[in-house]
Amino acid sequence: MEFQKEPGRIFALGEDGKLLAEITFPTGEDGVADIDHTFVDESLRGQGVASQLVRAAAEELRAQGKRAKTSCWYAAQWFEKHPQEQDLLYKD
Repeated sequence: MEFQKEPGRIFALGEDGKLLAEITFPTGEDGVADIDHTFVDESLRGQGVASQLVRAAAEELRAQGKRAKTSCWYAAQWFEKHPQEQDLLYKD
């Protein structure tokens, strides 16, 4: 699946322009990005697309030298399952 990128957002559209997958991670005034939303269309669920989205967001934030927090439950679970990526998480 090919993802498109915008500041604070990675997503995929179907050929008809329908949103198929999305993750959003706006950066707050403190410079920390909040991974706050992950969406995968029902037709793609169970295929690892959400995991690909979180990984893509993590890579994007790492490349930008930013830290992340997770208010999205899926992203929080993903980081728990990927301890090698937890250095990206902002610690209060």
